[in-house]
Amino acid sequence: MIVIDKVLISDDVVEEQFVCDLNKCKGGCCEDGDAGAPLTMDELDIVADVFETIKPLLTPEGLEEINRKGLYRYDKEFGWVTPTVGGKICAYGSYDKNGIIRCAFEEAKNRGLIDWKKPISCHLYPIKTKKSRYNDHEMVNYEPRESLCSPGCALGAKLKVPVYQFLKEAITRKFGEEFYNVLHQIAENSHDVNKKVLP
Repeated sequence: MIVIDKVLISDDVVEEQFVCDLNKCKGGCCEDGDAGAPLTMDELDIVADVFETIKPLLTPEGLEEINRKGLYRYDKEFGWVTPTVGGKICAYGSYDKNGIIRCAFEEAKNRGLIDWKKPISCHLYPIKTKKSRYNDHEMVNYEPRESLCSPGCALGAKLKVPVYQFLKEAITRKFGEEFYNVLHQIAENSHDVNKKVLP
């Protein structure tokens, strides 16, 4: 376990390797889950602010679901989440010509229409964060899906890219640049120690 301020980080975040392989997983994390994408309280306002801008990028099915259930909904287990179509694909997602799920928020960001990339929960995946029930600590865990994320695990191992390095942008966005730099230094020091104890 790594502790930085009040953030508890699983060792897997620095020890395991991962690089998302979209051509193989097809962005399946946008439809394979128990609910839509978790949203922070701040993100509820952002979704409302950018909705009219991203609206033309939505599928008819996604837009219909949003019209029926709202821009987001409350789930007893996960809190505020995006709505889903048929309990599967996120209402803000759509399939491209290659069958890869694309995010309307991210597409709008790439086109320069909005400044927000996407929900931080999506940006961080396969890292998940959760507030402790007992104190104000935040827990950070690496939780890839066994089959869906296996191509990303294999590609990460092939390229030798630690999870935290692949997710540098997302981790920095969530916790700040100084936090990431400290995490990187801890990982590097751990790596050096491990090399020294090898026969």
